[in-house]
Amino acid sequence: MNDAVRIGILGDFDPKSPTLPAIDASLRHAAAKLNFAVEGTWIPTPSLLDPNAEKLLESFDGLWAAPGSPYKSMGGMLKGIEFARRRDWPFLATCGGFQYALIEFARNVLGIKDADSAENNSGSKNIIIYPVACAVPKRKKGAPMLSGPVPEIRLRPGSYLQSFYMKDTVVEEFFCNFELNPDYEYCAMEAGFPIVARGAQGEARAIESPTHRFFIATLFQPQLSSKPDNPHPLILAFVQAAEDWGKKKLDDAILA
Repeated sequence: MNDAVRIGILGDFDPKSPTLPAIDASLRHAAAKLNFAVEGTWIPTPSLLDPNAEKLLESFDGLWAAPGSPYKSMGGMLKGIEFARRRDWPFLATCGGFQYALIEFARNVLGIKDADSAENNSGSKNIIIYPVACAVPKRKKGAPMLSGPVPEIRLRPGSYLQSFYMKDTVVEEFFCNFELNPDYEYCAMEAGFPIVARGAQGEARAIESPTHRFFIATLFQPQLSSKPDNPHPLILAFVQAAEDWGKKKLDDAILA
């Protein structure tokens, strides 16, 4: 019997990516700190459209929607996020995962069926995710418009996110070209996922659910600043929530 906490990573792994391998490393950092085994498994987005995908997702204790948009299967990523939201699975989303979580809410909770990202060039009238409005100055050619450490992200007092950091402002790492279109901020709130972190100009940087077991999505990538001797507090909280859920699932199965 495998006693490791199982994390399903929704995304299309590329070992040459400048950010994706950091997810596996950050899970190792959290495991060492929490003193239990954690097993991360990448789930390619096309496979999330398979008929048995929901059964596969049920086998994990937590789900992480990884960066990497545009994904090989937009529909697959949206299906994985919908599962976590609908079934109340511990869920973390970063960068592209944050963007697609917002699209999933808009489509499946609010009924905006053509909600989309500008990255997909779909011609939709409802572009929930659009290019970063304020690019990082003096960025290198070819670098993401929002990249590197960004200071003074303000956390909403009383939010789960603020309780994990135990700070009101933080510095976080970004690596992205797209963000939430402020014209559609209402979608997050109306779907039940208020904005809990903002940038210097008020830009949405994280959302969370006050009612789910654990459901947090960030435009920044906490995995990039996690270190072996200093695991990221958000990832620690996510892995702990997954471990708690795994135990509850086991207890429920024994009592059934």
